[in-house]
Amino acid sequence: MENAGRGRVAAAARLVVKIGSSSLTTPSGTIDSDRVDALVDVLAARAGTGTQLVLVSSGAIAAGLGPLGLSARPRDLATQQAAASVGQGVLVARYTSSFARFGLRVGQVLLTADDMMRRSHHRNAQRTLIRLLELGIMPVVNENDTVATDEIRFGDNDRLAALVAHLIHADALVLLSDVDALYDGDPRRPGGARRIERVHGPADLAGVELGRSGRVGTGGMITKVEAARIATGAGVPVVLTAAAHAAQALAGQDVGTYFHADARHPGTRLLWLAHATTGRGRLHLDEGAVEAVVGRRMSLLPAGVTLVEGDFTAGDPVDLYSPLGTPVARGLVNFDAAEIPELLGRSTRELAAALGPEYERELIHRDDMVILEPTTESRSMRHV
Repeated sequence: MENAGRGRVAAAARLVVKIGSSSLTTPSGTIDSDRVDALVDVLAARAGTGTQLVLVSSGAIAAGLGPLGLSARPRDLATQQAAASVGQGVLVARYTSSFARFGLRVGQVLLTADDMMRRSHHRNAQRTLIRLLELGIMPVVNENDTVATDEIRFGDNDRLAALVAHLIHADALVLLSDVDALYDGDPRRPGGARRIERVHGPADLAGVELGRSGRVGTGGMITKVEAARIATGAGVPVVLTAAAHAAQALAGQDVGTYFHADARHPGTRLLWLAHATTGRGRLHLDEGAVEAVVGRRMSLLPAGVTLVEGDFTAGDPVDLYSPLGTPVARGLVNFDAAEIPELLGRSTRELAAALGPEYERELIHRDDMVILEPTTESRSMRHV
């Protein structure tokens, strides 16, 4: 089964490859041309077989450190954005030059979390990426750090790579970093740790310690495992390994950690709702509503809501909270935030009689809702 699984990577007609900042830069923060060329050599060889490739590349902020005379990643947002502005040009110019050695052209695509949240932007990004692939162009995707705010800590592009893999219906996702695999502990400790060769589901990660980020990146093993969970939940297998093992990983060899894809996976809309959106507000539910929504997979009615928080409009994603203050679901709301307080605690029949037939409907329909299940470091998603 393991060989067959990794064989999906070797046979993939459309691949997403993500590379982290620390795998592209020198200790001083400048772009390491040799590392870039080594990665491009591998990707160009694979592209030469007819595989369509999308490269999700971190490194814009890191690439801007040297030109700005900074010795470490800045802590304040304004300087991060300035470094990204300088570094993004450096990064793409280097990729353009390196891929040109093989007669390959690249196209820069800068995205933010907001682009993935807004359905119109989401569809536009999908069309652009697929059209670039059809034209024989290799998209180089990065987060638009020059304008991002909270999204600038999006997870070192790991989650973005998983969403892109789903967006373009990729056959596999390869996450490359400075760590050669997922281990069941810190391999630097005395006695070492065991490499986890494959992951079939959450049970395989029980008790696994997930490390934090390094010097120039923003992610860490936590974000990589979360990215793998998103991608595999969408039916996309994932290989996590070091950049030095890129060729072996793309060839389906036994390197790194292989995450098996789920046999059943949600549609694009539900995956988008669970992983590419952020709740614009909160609806607090009573225990009966939590049981109805989570336990019986029913729509959310006004009678079960006790409190409304946030400023949102109809169609926005909102998070649903239990009486204990735990997020239990996310859905697309049918009313503006200002309208909802008047509806609370009342049945839809009562509301229709008092306010008109347009109020005889749910706050959130079950088809527009996903269940959020807390895990150790993240939340997985189930369709209501």
